[in-house]
Amino acid sequence: MDATPGVYGQDADAADRRSLRRHRLFATGLLVLMAAVCVGSFALPPGLWRDLVESASKAGVVGGLADWFAVTALFRHPLGIPIPHTAIIPAQKARLGRALGRFIGAHVITQAEVSRVLVQADLPGLLNRFLSDPATVRPAAEALAASLPRIFASLEDGRARRIFDRLLPRVVGGPAAGRVVAKALYGLVEGGRHQEVFTFILGQLRTMLTSKEDDLRGGIRERVREQGGQLLGWAIGASVAKRVIAAVNDELDTIGPDGSTMRIAFDEWVRREIALIESDPVRAAEIGGAIKRVIAHQSVQNWLGDIWARLRRAVEQDAARPNGHTVALIEASLRKFGEAVEQDPAIRAGVERGTAAIVAGLLPLVQERAADFVADVVSHWDARTVVDRLELRVGRDLQYIRVNGTLVGCLAGGLLFLLLRAIFGAGAL
Repeated sequence: MDATPGVYGQDADAADRRSLRRHRLFATGLLVLMAAVCVGSFALPPGLWRDLVESASKAGVVGGLADWFAVTALFRHPLGIPIPHTAIIPAQKARLGRALGRFIGAHVITQAEVSRVLVQADLPGLLNRFLSDPATVRPAAEALAASLPRIFASLEDGRARRIFDRLLPRVVGGPAAGRVVAKALYGLVEGGRHQEVFTFILGQLRTMLTSKEDDLRGGIRERVREQGGQLLGWAIGASVAKRVIAAVNDELDTIGPDGSTMRIAFDEWVRREIALIESDPVRAAEIGGAIKRVIAHQSVQNWLGDIWARLRRAVEQDAARPNGHTVALIEASLRKFGEAVEQDPAIRAGVERGTAAIVAGLLPLVQERAADFVADVVSHWDARTVVDRLELRVGRDLQYIRVNGTLVGCLAGGLLFLLLRAIFGAGAL
């Protein structure tokens, strides 16, 4: 495994190597100094001070050598001699990887730690910042628009299409269909659309009467002749027909203006029927059944298929344009969604609960996979690389163990000498 540039790359490695070299030289120099003091102590005149310096320096050399051996044995064989239970890390890197992986999975990636990190991360805020940044939301919108053809293709897959064909009639033809229709009709009534429909019907009726007036006159005259005879039909048939058509036109003129009695009655009837659709289960079931039968009809299916095909082509063509309406619509929707996630307490809480539930469900698998991943990565590392990496990271601190071993050994050797000298006297030593 080669070193990579960056924080943990060649620049950092070079600085760590220089630091490790300095600390290693210092620890080795202290050991050499202690050995020199031990040798030099024999040149001192016999007496208490010579014995103290000799005992303390000997203990310092022994402590320094022991810790040098312990530190070196972690990474390699001391002096290249294959002494048992040395070069521990290269020999046990696979077991080290498994132990490290289990530790990370069991004690680092835990439910409590992950929940704490999620709370601190403020996912709704992060999502809103992501979706409000033009540099990120625009590519996301373009990516979603580019995926629309694949989504449409999956919807038109035979199995998905069959499921859709079975599901749609059940949804729109179910018990809630009446309430849906009622709400839609309420919206039309509140906007006055039903009166526009009424006006349209009256206009069509007036147009029909005007275009069929001659036929109506002839029909009424024939009816009068049938009931009153040829003479009566000839005498008053035309007059009766004229009066009937005039009465109908007058009645239409009476109904036409806004605020007429007929319009008010029509408004009351529509509202009453909507209330029945919404509250009466039987009426709602009738509406749902009617919708279901209409949608299930082959002609309607063909019509809906044609509409879907046209809509799909139009959307796909528009989605292929970076500045098309589809991309702009998706981008605006993503922005609105981000704002709602952060600002709406209910949506924010829902996102947090959903994320927590997903994490809780995936956590055992993540822990297992993380442990396996760490173990696999470490097991594939080159032994020399493992030693080099670990020694660069912790070697400097391990050199302090050598320094402390030398100094503590020297101090302990001197104190032990003085203690034994005080207890047993100079003759015992």
